[in-house]
Amino acid sequence: MNGLDPAACYRALTTRDARFDGRFFTAVRTTRIYCRPVCPARAPRFENCAFYPSAAAAQEAGFRPCLRCRPETSPTLAPWRGTSVTVSRALALIADGLLDADDGNVEALADRLGVGDRQLRRLFQQHLGASPVAVAQTRRVLFARQLLHETHLSMAEVALASGFGSVRRFNAVFQALY
Repeated sequence: MNGLDPAACYRALTTRDARFDGRFFTAVRTTRIYCRPVCPARAPRFENCAFYPSAAAAQEAGFRPCLRCRPETSPTLAPWRGTSVTVSRALALIADGLLDADDGNVEALADRLGVGDRQLRRLFQQHLGASPVAVAQTRRVLFARQLLHETHLSMAEVALASGFGSVRRFNAVFQALY
């Protein structure tokens, strides 16, 4: 059905094991309500339970959220993950080459994420210990190194294919790191 073991889910539900919070949701067939495993309400009988991997799946099946445990505040949702979500989104945009373009800069990246550029630099320093530009540069250099090892492209072609704007910039960065 959905890959969840009902017996294990029910054990986690009856013990209110916080390790499973957000990993599955329990829907009670008799009340048509779905809850988190840590809900303070009395545990329903096993035969009245259905288990879903997400709150959206439970809601799609016709259940409404519990007013006590508030499934919409599950730790798997973005607000609980905090600032790491912003950094993850920024890393995905950097991997897509946002900072490689001629007009790509940290300010443009921050605008796309809906934060200020100073805040984005702080988040990168906090979570990764490096600036967004350093992360993008490292990604470009590692990709260039991979291209050098796996292809027969010239150095100029490798520089442009890996996202450097010029061969001179590629040479300077590559010599500084290797």
